[in-house]
Amino acid sequence: MSIQSDIQARAESFPPTMRRIADAILDRPQLMVDSTISEVARACDTSEASIVRFCRTLGFTGFPQLKLQMAAELAKESAEFGGGEPGSYGADISPSDTLAEMAAKIANSEILGIRETVDNIDFDVLRSVVRKLDRAKRVVLFGVGASNVGAQDLAQKLLRIGHVALAFHDAHAALVSSALLGAADVAIGFSHSGRTKETNAFLRAAKDSGAYTVAVTNVPDSPLTGHADAVLRTAVRETTFRSGAMASRIAQLTIVDYLFVGVARSRYEHTVQALKSTYEIVRELRDDPQ
Repeated sequence: MSIQSDIQARAESFPPTMRRIADAILDRPQLMVDSTISEVARACDTSEASIVRFCRTLGFTGFPQLKLQMAAELAKESAEFGGGEPGSYGADISPSDTLAEMAAKIANSEILGIRETVDNIDFDVLRSVVRKLDRAKRVVLFGVGASNVGAQDLAQKLLRIGHVALAFHDAHAALVSSALLGAADVAIGFSHSGRTKETNAFLRAAKDSGAYTVAVTNVPDSPLTGHADAVLRTAVRETTFRSGAMASRIAQLTIVDYLFVGVARSRYEHTVQALKSTYEIVRELRDDPQ
């Protein structure tokens, strides 16, 4: 995962001093490349020792290693996504952007989110979740807001190949359903932050009922993961405007596609026939009878 994505995923759990450093880097990543450790410390209103501790929290030996890796990361992004100065990639959408610039920023954010998500997926965990889904008596899914899109999409896909799958918009209905689950069932909660109150309540109730629980989230040590038997992590950088929130939804849908195809391929002939049958049954509703 990129340094910037890692910082953003951890930022909520940082103490105030480290949060100031994280915010400064996310707001202006080129700061780490262009500045000395003393200059970074002054910009963040903290000490050089705090900067070193921050670097070590991210897994680096110290400031020079983080500085070097950040320079490489920014140069790669600038070259890959084109045109801007190093460190300009990931900038938020601004009122002065043209439609073409806005579209490019959204596309770049979504492309990077998909790439980092697949690069960091734990395929052993993914394989386990696919196996549980394939054998589940029922699959119940829930998310709030944009995260509900992934829940609805996976439920629809699983229904098309003959699995019993329910996705809820209403938190009360989701909680009622989760309370009636058992060991043969699977519950999946979608939350980018992992802190959404309703989704945490849903997954906690499902786990208490004995169901196999799965968290799809961007934050590996979030409250949601504490209620999950398996965690499937997205890797997306949020921004103040909608390009980041759009990217988080796309990353969740990427996970959904991995799960669906994993389940579908385990019973290939059955899946092909089910998809054909469901396509045919709705074709008369889709075709114009003129």
